[in-house]
Amino acid sequence: MTIVKATDSEIQDFVGTYSDWSIVDDKLHREYVFKNFVEAFGFMTQVALIAESANHHPEWFNVYKKIIVDLTTHEAGGITNQDFRLAKNMDDIATLK
Repeated sequence: MTIVKATDSEIQDFVGTYSDWSIVDDKLHREYVFKNFVEAFGFMTQVALIAESANHHPEWFNVYKKIIVDLTTHEAGGITNQDFRLAKNMDDIATLK
């Protein structure tokens, strides 16, 4: 199965709809801030399970209650629908915290 990069229009539509996401260095980028480290780690654990089942893993960094996320599909050389799906899942999980 060939993974196809999203078009510039699709990317702009996504960040227009999901305004907490932006484009940084040609990747979907977002920062999450939780109440404490335990909530942040719990979020990462939930996302890890989804990412592993989809075989699509985020680039992320965590310090205390802050998580910085960048999403791209290396096989396609840019942002794809896989990144959009994972970003939406991450937002859904974050709103439950």
